[in-house]
Amino acid sequence: MVLSLSDITHDFGATRAVDSVSLEVRAGEVVCLLGPSGCGKSTLLRIAAGLETLQHGVVALDGRTVATPRGPQLPPEQRNLGLMFQDAALFPHLTVLENVTFGLGHLSQGERRERARSMLANLGLAEHEQSYPHVLSGGQQQRVALARALAPAPGLMLLDEPFSALDARLREQTRDDTLHVLKSSGAGTLMVTHDPEEAMFMADRIALMRDGRILQMGTPAELYCQPTDPFVVRFFGEVNEVEAVVEDGEIRTAFGTVPANGLADGTAVQALIRPEAVRVSPVGEPGRHQRSHVVVSRLLGRTSLLHLCVHGANGEEIHGHSRMPGVFLPPENQPVMLDLDPSQVFVYPRAH
Repeated sequence: MVLSLSDITHDFGATRAVDSVSLEVRAGEVVCLLGPSGCGKSTLLRIAAGLETLQHGVVALDGRTVATPRGPQLPPEQRNLGLMFQDAALFPHLTVLENVTFGLGHLSQGERRERARSMLANLGLAEHEQSYPHVLSGGQQQRVALARALAPAPGLMLLDEPFSALDARLREQTRDDTLHVLKSSGAGTLMVTHDPEEAMFMADRIALMRDGRILQMGTPAELYCQPTDPFVVRFFGEVNEVEAVVEDGEIRTAFGTVPANGLADGTAVQALIRPEAVRVSPVGEPGRHQRSHVVVSRLLGRTSLLHLCVHGANGEEIHGHSRMPGVFLPPENQPVMLDLDPSQVFVYPRAH
C-alpha cells in the first residue's frame, strides 16, 4: 500500500475532528475523501502529509511507519509525497519552468529541465515554460502546480480541494487533465472534495465522511446505487422524501409503488426517491385537475427539471421533482401519469 492510515483520531480542543478512521490507498489508485465542511476530511489529509501532529493511530507509507503518537513523526519533506491545494501557491518571481524544477535539486541542471519540460508537455503547457504565473489562467496555474508536485515522482499525491476556486468550464477541463496525468504517473492519490460529482469523476473509491467518521466507502457506483444510509442518498443530490408503512412487502407512495426490500409488514419507513426515478407522461389537456400535474418545468441543458404536485390515494398533495432527459417541458397544470424506477428509490426504517 502506498498509504495506510490506521485508527486515526484527532481532536482540536474539545472538538473531535477525526474519529477512529482507517483507510488505504494503493499505487495508481485515486481515493476521494468526500463530505460536508467540517467533517474531518482535510484534517485527515494533513495528518497523512505530516502537516498535523498525529495524536492517535499509525501512518505508514509504502509499508514503512512514518508517524506514531509516541514515536518519531517524519516531516513532510521526507515522506516522498506531492501536495496540491486550492491555491496553486506558485513562486511569482520564477518562470513556469523554474517553478517546476524547484523541487528537483537532487538532479543535474539538464535533468531538471528535461523532467520539468516533460511534465509541462503532458499537461499542455510547453509553450508557457518561460511565462510567469501572473499571466496564466487559474486552470493553467493549477496544472503548473500539479507538474511541480509530480516532477519529483512521488509515490503519493495529496490534493485538497484543488479545483474549487475555478469556474465550472475550467474546472471540468482541469480535473480531466489532472486525472489523466495522475493515472499516467502511477502514484497513489488521496484527494479531498466536497463535490459529489467531482468525486465520482475522479475517484476509483470514495470515502464519504460525516462527523469525523467514514460513513460508507466503495466505488462511485456502489455509493450511488447501494447507499447504506439516508445521508449517503441525500449527499449525492436532491431527493423526494415520503413516509409510508410496509404492506404486503411493498411501499405505496403518491409517486408509485416499490418493493420493501425485505422489511417486515407494518414497518414505518422513509422512502428517498431521486428525481430521475420519477418518469413523467402527459395525459389529457392542461387545466385544473384533481390529479398529479406540472407546477413548472425548467430546461437545465442535458435534462429538464419538473416541479410536480402529486396527489396521493387519500387526496393529499405532495410537492416533488422529476428530472427527465433532454428537452421535456410540459406546460403549467399539465396532468401527468407517474412511473417509478425502483433502482433509484431507497427505503429505510423511519428514525424515531
